[in-house]
Amino acid sequence: MNNTNWIRADGLGQSDCPVFCINIKANGRIKKVTAEVTAIGIYELYVNQKKVGDALFAPGWTSYHNRLQYQTYDITDYFDTEESSVAIQCAPGWAVGYIGHGNTNHMFFDHVSVTAELKLEYLDGRTETYVTGEDWQVCRWDTVRSEFYHGEYRVYGAPLERLGMAVADAAPETRLISDEGCPTREQERVPAVSLIITPKGERVIDFGQNLAGYVEIRIKGEKGERVRISHAEVLDKDGNFYTKNLELAKNINTYVLSGTEDILKPKFSFQGYRYIRLDEYPYENVDLSAFTSVAVYSQMKRTGSFVCGHEKINRLYSNTIWGQRSNFIDIPTDCPQRDERTGWTGDVQVFVRTAAINYDVERFMRKWLRDVMIEQRADGAVTSVVPGVAGRGDRISTAWGDVCTVAPWELYLAYGNKSMLEEFYPMMERWIEYMRREGEEEYLWLGGDHYGDWLASDAILCPEVREGATQTDLIASAFFAYSVSIMVKVCRALGRDSSEYETLYGNIKSTFRRFFMKDGLPTLYPKYDAFSTTRPVKGLTQTSVALVLRFGLYDGEDERKLLTDKLVDMIKENDGKMSTGFVGTPHILHALSENGRSDAAYDLFLCEKNPSWLYSVNQGATTIWEHWDSIKDDGSFWYDVKNSFNHYAYGSVFDWVYSWVLGINVRDDGAGYKTLDIRPVADKRLGFAEGAIDTENGRVGVRWEFADGKLRYTVEIPDGSLAKITLADGSAHECEGGVYTFECLNNLVYRIMEG
Repeated sequence: MNNTNWIRADGLGQSDCPVFCINIKANGRIKKVTAEVTAIGIYELYVNQKKVGDALFAPGWTSYHNRLQYQTYDITDYFDTEESSVAIQCAPGWAVGYIGHGNTNHMFFDHVSVTAELKLEYLDGRTETYVTGEDWQVCRWDTVRSEFYHGEYRVYGAPLERLGMAVADAAPETRLISDEGCPTREQERVPAVSLIITPKGERVIDFGQNLAGYVEIRIKGEKGERVRISHAEVLDKDGNFYTKNLELAKNINTYVLSGTEDILKPKFSFQGYRYIRLDEYPYENVDLSAFTSVAVYSQMKRTGSFVCGHEKINRLYSNTIWGQRSNFIDIPTDCPQRDERTGWTGDVQVFVRTAAINYDVERFMRKWLRDVMIEQRADGAVTSVVPGVAGRGDRISTAWGDVCTVAPWELYLAYGNKSMLEEFYPMMERWIEYMRREGEEEYLWLGGDHYGDWLASDAILCPEVREGATQTDLIASAFFAYSVSIMVKVCRALGRDSSEYETLYGNIKSTFRRFFMKDGLPTLYPKYDAFSTTRPVKGLTQTSVALVLRFGLYDGEDERKLLTDKLVDMIKENDGKMSTGFVGTPHILHALSENGRSDAAYDLFLCEKNPSWLYSVNQGATTIWEHWDSIKDDGSFWYDVKNSFNHYAYGSVFDWVYSWVLGINVRDDGAGYKTLDIRPVADKRLGFAEGAIDTENGRVGVRWEFADGKLRYTVEIPDGSLAKITLADGSAHECEGGVYTFECLNNLVYRIMEG
């Protein structure tokens, strides 16, 4: 984009939505018209009052002080042959509006501004260029005020009202880049399910599905009448509309009717909700068919599918998909409803493998990871929230910062694109060196202000204590080893010398064992957070054992078996439940299955008591919750605030489902699903299981079912891929592209699972 002429509107309020307009008269027969546009804030482009394209929230969210996307449009078909009006309607969005916990505004810039360049190409070869300048008018139109957190105020049928002329503005200190993300669009449409009259007498509509997006309302009323709706994820235990968990976010949309039939919805805002309350509505009777919930998220191709004979697991899978949809709105966020909705790195770190199974997220994630790399500190530290938001995510924590090694590697395995590793190698390298310099030991990460095993149930959970019981020094040092082990793989994939990282991993492992292992089991290191007065701190927890097993920090097969048996015993002693949080939960089932105890993994996966994946399903969840018990058995809430009913982190369980229930695994030397290990582990409690991934190399699919006293497998391998298929009877089969069917006797399955 060559134009650097920025314009602004003077005298407007924080949440106002100015429109920048110009009329363009064609001076000949038009061949093509293109527009390049971007804004500080968010915008929509209109030609002759028709919106160009169907994308939402352009130019998207990036590390604004470092780079700002612009979009290029072919607007030829929108132009009249004589004169056309071009309008760019703006709103505060992420760059100027309220963003970040605490309702802070002007986080990146203090006002909305816009720059655009329009190029007319004529059939005779001439070209004309129009750029933003002080000859553009500033107008008010239908959208008067808008904020992501607080909602929108729209007046339907409002004409463009001239307010004055645009003012030249200084170019923001940033770099303009061509759009490299995935456009946000309207996606699934969900009809209203029921009208509820609450105990308080309020009219509430239930859509039956928690999601991120907005409600579309078709209505014809008197001109000037208003519709005002509030949004909520849940009802309280008395059945009343509940919004305390939204914290400072208002999530209210207000519409003024035109007098003709209107289709009401916001332009520059979205909500996280399942229910709406009709605060103002002109009719006594409510026609549910007039209300549609519209899911909004980034455009990504669906690649994964899964179904089994256990309906609660199918619901859990659906909840995982909806959690990803709701939080992949231009960047990966933690939640879509409260005054947060920011790019927490820890959530991505645990979920990225599942994300890349469910959808093609390569382009989406690459755009965001570039901001992670840009915002990496000079000392190599990676903050907990990207793009950075003041007062939120400044903490440098293990398992959060490790997204810079875990995510590129998982995306490489999923898509086989070595350029992903090449591009982010410097970021990964700097993160390793940062951990190496932290604390008093070169080969451990001791001290620091970590999030720990966030929201684990093995510590007293209350608003002030969320780090779980596992010693954070142990977690940090284990993840140090994990990231270094990934760097060994990255070097090998890129043909680089990996010996330095192999040696470093060995030194970390031996030092870890001296500090954190005793008699073959994790133990407390008596320093730093071991003396915490705010929570119980332990060395031996389900999480610590799972991490030692998964990251290869044990010594020999005897110790490996001791750790595995101990993990199984700890689960049994906890009434068959896990006690893990954000750090331990993604690893605990893998730790069991990788060490011959898929039977125990299935028991834990199918547990329905709190905490468990199916507990929320039994409570009626339609997305993944932030807390295991966001709603308790008695209908009360874990806490009034900081209680999201739409987080995706615990949905990471489905990378275990794909790896072990379906048995689909990519080898390190076969990225992009070119070389596979397929080893399904069946359990009769599921009845059957079937799933597939549409990979860059073709479709990989597995189905197993119990029939006629046998366990029958059907496996699909894409052309050009090689797979080693290992069955319950221990037989192994080397297969190329094609569809294969195998059968085993049931008793062999149970013998293996029990042993």
